[in-house]
Amino acid sequence: MSERGGRAANEDFAACLQRADSAPTDIVAALADGVGGALGGRVAAELAVRTFLDAHGGLDPLRGVKANSVAALEAINRWLHSQGQADPALAGMACTFTALVLRGRQVHVVHVGDSRLYRLRDDSLVQLTSDHVPSRGAIRNILTRALGAEPDIRIDYAVRPARVHDRYILCSDGVHGALPDRLILEILGRRDAAEESARALVQSALDTRYGDNATALVLDIVSLPEASHSDLEAESEALPILPLPRSGATIDGFVLGAMMSDGRYSRVFRAIRSEDSLPVVVKFPKPAVGIEPVLRLAFLREAWIATRLNSPWVAEVIETPLAERSGLYTVMPHYDGETLEQRLRRTPRVGRIQGIDIAIKLTKAVASLHRAGVIHRDIKPDNVVLLPGGGLKLIDLGVARLPNMEDFPTSSAPGTPSYMAPELMQGASGDVRSDLFALGVTVFRMFTGAYPYGEIEPFSNPRFTRPPASLQALRPDLPGWLEHVLSRMVAANRNDRFEDAFEFIFALENGAIFGQKLVPTRRSLLERNPLRFWQIVAAVLAVLLLVSLSLHGH
Repeated sequence: MSERGGRAANEDFAACLQRADSAPTDIVAALADGVGGALGGRVAAELAVRTFLDAHGGLDPLRGVKANSVAALEAINRWLHSQGQADPALAGMACTFTALVLRGRQVHVVHVGDSRLYRLRDDSLVQLTSDHVPSRGAIRNILTRALGAEPDIRIDYAVRPARVHDRYILCSDGVHGALPDRLILEILGRRDAAEESARALVQSALDTRYGDNATALVLDIVSLPEASHSDLEAESEALPILPLPRSGATIDGFVLGAMMSDGRYSRVFRAIRSEDSLPVVVKFPKPAVGIEPVLRLAFLREAWIATRLNSPWVAEVIETPLAERSGLYTVMPHYDGETLEQRLRRTPRVGRIQGIDIAIKLTKAVASLHRAGVIHRDIKPDNVVLLPGGGLKLIDLGVARLPNMEDFPTSSAPGTPSYMAPELMQGASGDVRSDLFALGVTVFRMFTGAYPYGEIEPFSNPRFTRPPASLQALRPDLPGWLEHVLSRMVAANRNDRFEDAFEFIFALENGAIFGQKLVPTRRSLLERNPLRFWQIVAAVLAVLLLVSLSLHGH
């Protein structure tokens, strides 16, 4: 949307173009604001935008967005400056210029002048460009940089990760000069159609009688291509393992706070992203991880999974562009709440209704992973975050198994022993049913505080010859159908388990409504208490032996 406002003519120009014939396909949006209030300003703005859009698809894709953008703008700047010097009708022609190039999963920003690019992500509005105006003094309408003003031009360039549901706005100073950021956030945050949002921004700017041309171009990201394995491998090779930081350090704009955990392979901090004060969690690999390329690559799996998955039950990963990173780490949102493990350490115990609700939501998280071909391999209460209001997030995807990706060596099989299915103990890589086993152990422990086969020590070789512990013996207040369902989930023989997570969800929901239809069959004494069974057998044999000896003596 573009209006002339209180000016005699509209010297702004904006356009957006999807280049399906370029390789790779790009979406390019650009806005320019003519300088000087004369004919030359409008000519400069329109020529700069049209030429940039045309040139971008025709330049060598192997050179990258930055090189192509700089080459195009330098050529445009030289032409504008020479024409402004040679043609009296275009004397002093110049313009601001701001462009967004969406290629793959990244947004490239090129900028000169005081037009602006904003990004709305979730409920946070961030200005992605800097105004090229004097830093001090009352005069803010003088540009320190503009296309065509000088024979040479300095261009701002940045690259940032894009996310589905991001909203971007390019606007001239007739919009951002008239409207405070809070009002821009309010209008964009309504999530009206892009055209309606652009119209509302421009009309609000005109209503202030600021008097300048007002232009807004709004783009919504509705889908993005998946990241490939080759992308992940290239990033893994390019990023060094940093020396382990400490609380108080600042890494690439993340101010590290308290350390949350210090594990075998990683150290985790709470942190604040300085650009918008967003609370996050940053996980750094320990330098020893770099010794094993497979483990090093596994550290990047969380980010790769996040590009494929959009589930309300699975933790997100905040993508950070390679160009802005000094090393290998993972950034995640900080979720308020507590882990399921922390919940189990306090009273009262998790009740039937709350527990079944948690189990269903957790199973939906696992199901969403499985639909994407991802096996979690470390489902446990420590990796389940319970959010205020009843939400839930399954976290820690660093050891997940991905389709067609090199796996962990057998000697470094991932997982927590007490939650690992028997086949994983024998060197299997893990599949849907091994995840269901861990899910069943997690739910069993949530209700009882115990493990169905007892706690298993690392590097031990447990035998799953005994049946699992009785849920009703530990929690007699729980219904019999729930023990029947969980006994299938934690069956030692993988073929006795449910085939997929949706079966478990159905069993939980069906049991909660029609519990009487899922009463388990009574287990034999041998299954319930093998020691007592053999004690009785031994006693009976002893009695029979004494009777036999007595009869033989007579």
